[in-house]
Amino acid sequence: MNTRTVWQQALKQLVERRTDVLHVDLSHVGFVDVAGVTDLAVTAQRLSEGQRIVLHRPPAQLPRILELFWPGLAAIEVAS
Repeated sequence: MNTRTVWQQALKQLVERRTDVLHVDLSHVGFVDVAGVTDLAVTAQRLSEGQRIVLHRPPAQLPRILELFWPGLAAIEVAS
C-alpha cells in the first residue's frame, strides 16, 4: 500500500507545530523505505534553528538509513 502522501502530510503538520522538540511515535509503523526516510530528513533540514524531531520506537531500518545517507543529522534524534 502506498502511504507516502499520508506520511508527507503528517510531516507537514508536524513542522507546523511551534515547539522545540517534536516527538513522533512510530511504534505502529512496520516499514519505512528510503523515500520515506528522505521525506523525514528533508523535513528535519527545514526546521527552525533549535527545533528537532525525536523518533520513538522507529522500525529497525529507519535509523540505519538515516546513518547511511544523512550521518550526523542533528535535527533528528532516535530515542532508545
